[in-house]
Amino acid sequence: MPVLFEYLGIVIKFYSNEHEPVHVHALYGDAEIKISFFIKEGDIYKTTYVCKHGKFPQTRLRLLKEFINVYRSDIVKLWSEYFIWHKPVKPKIINKKI
Repeated sequence: MPVLFEYLGIVIKFYSNEHEPVHVHALYGDAEIKISFFIKEGDIYKTTYVCKHGKFPQTRLRLLKEFINVYRSDIVKLWSEYFIWHKPVKPKIINKKI
């Protein structure tokens, strides 16, 4: 379960046996949200957020959505590197608001 990012207490990671569509899991405390990226002709045309369990505080959900807007292309690239090219992922820790 590689961790991609830690952003202000939010952990964003893949599970090791993932499937398409490209997606990540964001965890904060006991809450988890699945974020899926829908890609057409190389462009991300849609991003969805589905609560898996718990409840993200609204302030953290807002921060998460801002983070995903900035880093979504990087996340899709990391997905390809990890699941297609089998490259290791090194977590990036971000302690400042973007």
